[in-house]
Amino acid sequence: MDFIMRWLRNILIFFLVSTVTAVVFYRFVPVYLTPLMLMRCAEQMMHGNGPTLKHEWVPLKNISANAPQAVMASEDQLFLEHHGFDFKQIHQARLDALNGKRERGASTISQQTAKNVFLWQGHNWLRKGLEAYFTFLIEHLWGKQRIMEVYLNSIEMGDGIYGIEAVAQEHFQTNAKRLSRQQAALVAASLPNPLKRDSGHPTARMQRRSRQIMHQMKNVPDFPMPE
Repeated sequence: MDFIMRWLRNILIFFLVSTVTAVVFYRFVPVYLTPLMLMRCAEQMMHGNGPTLKHEWVPLKNISANAPQAVMASEDQLFLEHHGFDFKQIHQARLDALNGKRERGASTISQQTAKNVFLWQGHNWLRKGLEAYFTFLIEHLWGKQRIMEVYLNSIEMGDGIYGIEAVAQEHFQTNAKRLSRQQAALVAASLPNPLKRDSGHPTARMQRRSRQIMHQMKNVPDFPMPE
């Protein structure tokens, strides 16, 4: 029994040290590759295609202020206020599911960032538990500016397209610094399903959603961009 307890203790210590070290590491180092990027490349090769990965890291100061404003308006309007979890939205999503309404996500930008950078895709309880753990860590060790910077640089924004710089170049022939409000809103409108919603060739429905996002951007507090 003592051997088992020591073994479990050592595993726990290793887990805590390794995960905290990884979070601290990415507090300062750009995230060039994520588990989702690797998974998508593997899927492409399984279908007989060459891997496509368009991604270019840019610091937050080189990203238009329209981008964080748009994703907050679309994905997480309380991003600057909460500590990683929007419990009101989580509760509402559960009520909607119980009432037979269409399932919808309630993940904050912090949760999505934790999942994108450190975890695999899926909906099992283990992954959700780890997502909560990593969300807690990045909220306390990174802060809001770094979370937004990593989010905008790592999130999937199209087929083989990751991050705000790549989507700006591929879909709008510009760069992240010059994204307009409309372009940023179109990108935000695609995020629920960027493989089916093309911000470069938006449908009428996406156009309507982007206009809603631009309206909501006026009601979201200004994101504190670096000098």
